Amino acid sequence: MKEVLIVYYSQSGQLLDIVQNLATSIEGKNVNITYYRISPENDYKFPWKQDDFYDAFPESFLQIPCGLKPPKADILERKYDLIILGYQVWYLTPSIPINSFLKSDVAKKLLDQTPVVTVIACRNMWLMAQEKMKRLLVACNAKLVGNIALVDRHINHISVITIVHWMLGGKKTKYLGIFPKPGVSDEDIKASEKFGTPIRKALLNNDYTNLQDELLKLDAVKVKPLLIQTDIRGNVLFTKWANLIIKKGPSGNPKRKKLLVLFKYYLLFAIWAIAPIVFIVFLATYIPRYNKIKRDKAYYSSVSLKNN
Repeated sequence: MKEVLIVYYSQSGQLLDIVQNLATSIEGKNVNITYYRISPENDYKFPWKQDDFYDAFPESFLQIPCGLKPPKADILERKYDLIILGYQVWYLTPSIPINSFLKSDVAKKLLDQTPVVTVIACRNMWLMAQEKMKRLLVACNAKLVGNIALVDRHINHISVITIVHWMLGGKKTKYLGIFPKPGVSDEDIKASEKFGTPIRKALLNNDYTNLQDELLKLDAVKVKPLLIQTDIRGNVLFTKWANLIIKKGPSGNPKRKKLLVLFKYYLLFAIWAIAPIVFIVFLATYIPRYNKIKRDKAYYSSVSLKNN
């Protein structure tokens, strides 16, 4: 009997829907699946309050862990043949609960020498978050064998409007009745079960050598070249902001609150003013950078980790 553990953290329930659909084509004869929802000691409420959303930025981006409730004892008593790790992206980084889990002794015990498939559900930018995830998994002595990234397929500025409506309002509905529904589409969520077929095959054969290639044939990952540089540049700027804000003290500090207000307006400016300029520069330099863009797409679609 193969033992599979699905570890996840989901606020809205979208990510749980995805991993459950994925599991339908993995579970069955000779495969037992266990679910483990990561539970912070002080959970992050959904829908978000606007102030709480921005206040989570520095700890999220700097990967500062929060306290977690321990999993049930029976989860720790088993050795798993495969772990499926579902996560959200917060501020270009794995969410605080997921980051906290991966830095815990529990994760080091569960993940040690264990194959891992990551499943991402986010708005659009996940590339640098996955790079951080790769390093966290290495620290746990785990082996990343597959990655699936499901994103909002609508254009950037449309998805910004709809995701805010969802995050702050709590309902995955059409904003004003005219915008598309936010998040990963219902069709993509339902279709996520297709990824379970190659995962089950690799699990039963105990051979994950070609798993990511098989997942890519099913469109498990689509790397948009424009977002590579946007994500990298965003991380540089977020590093400056996060370090500046965290120095002002913990949540609730008046000086921190003032800086978070400035960060909020900077973020809006970056999305609505800087991003279009980045797009124009990207188009202007596309041809001379074509070979590098091609290499980058191949790398970020893979489960490899650069040495640098």
